[in-house]
Amino acid sequence: MFLYWYLIKFTGRSPFSFSALDIKSYAMAVLRLPYRKSTKRNMPKRWFSKTEHAHIALDDAIEQGELFCAMLKENLGGTE
Repeated sequence: MFLYWYLIKFTGRSPFSFSALDIKSYAMAVLRLPYRKSTKRNMPKRWFSKTEHAHIALDDAIEQGELFCAMLKENLGGTE
């Protein structure tokens, strides 16, 4: 919900409409694993940023965005 609030406040719209796809559910589909096994431990290391997890809200949000982009790029067959 916080993501939706920030999108509306700062951009005036949400690209997700009134629904969204969470990272764990997307990982479940990409990795073809059951939901309960779709954890960070079972995700490929290449999906994660090399920077240390800081537990700072903005950094955490950026990290989540980078993770989702890495998953999306790999799933769609993108290259750098």
